[in-house]
Amino acid sequence: RGGGSVMTTRLMAQPLTATAFAPFGRVIEAAGEPSFYINAGRCGRYHDLARPEVLAGGAVTISVGCSEAAPMPLPVDLLERHPLGSQAFVPMSGARMLVIVAPDEDGVPGLPLAFLSSGGQGVQYNANIWHGVLAPLTGPADFLIVDRAGEGANLEEYRLPEPIIVEPGI
Repeated sequence: RGGGSVMTTRLMAQPLTATAFAPFGRVIEAAGEPSFYINAGRCGRYHDLARPEVLAGGAVTISVGCSEAAPMPLPVDLLERHPLGSQAFVPMSGARMLVIVAPDEDGVPGLPLAFLSSGGQGVQYNANIWHGVLAPLTGPADFLIVDRAGEGANLEEYRLPEPIIVEPGI
């Protein structure tokens, strides 16, 4: 038998933009002019940036998670999705993060895509979107988490046959 080598897939993260991320969810950021002003004009509100999805009952929950920094380059061997609701992560201290997503291909993840957020961006993954785990570039970092709580199996995990290595790129 020959001694063949295993080819490792490498992904270079691209900047996180609303347009590029749209098939997977929404980018949450205060960009451009505020939608309107509140608090006697002292606070510009960026309104309706994401709409949490709660399917099959349950409730929207708001939590805080504290994550250690992800190792770079990031080996990705696990993707997950939440069939009963969306999930959002918003950095509370300006942490940049890698955002890994993949299209669904007959019930399993297709080829992943990687995005690099600015410190002022969070994401909301739509319900049933394959995504990687939280991956801040620095840590510990606190994140506001908005997702679904309730009855039913709302977590599906998939182990990739071979890890994919993700580089921040910028």
